[in-house]
Amino acid sequence: MTQHILRILALGVVLGFASSPVFAQDDDDGRKVVYKSRTEIDFEGVDVSGELVKPQGALLLDRKKGSFNPLIRLREEFNQEMDQSVNYIR
Repeated sequence: MTQHILRILALGVVLGFASSPVFAQDDDDGRKVVYKSRTEIDFEGVDVSGELVKPQGALLLDRKKGSFNPLIRLREEFNQEMDQSVNYIR
């Protein structure tokens, strides 16, 4: 019985440490990072050369429709089934 109580207490201590909040430490060293609010890139003096590269192959515009199994089964002999059901009632 005492081992059972000790296990419960140990589990309570472990859960207590696991659920306690964790605080991060600041490694600030008194420095503050400041970023520019706006960055401009000037391409005036740069010559950019290149060539247009097209993908190999052709674009196919014809799409194949998907074939799905119908969820509704059409009954082609519905009129005959209705006539027979009337005969069952009589």
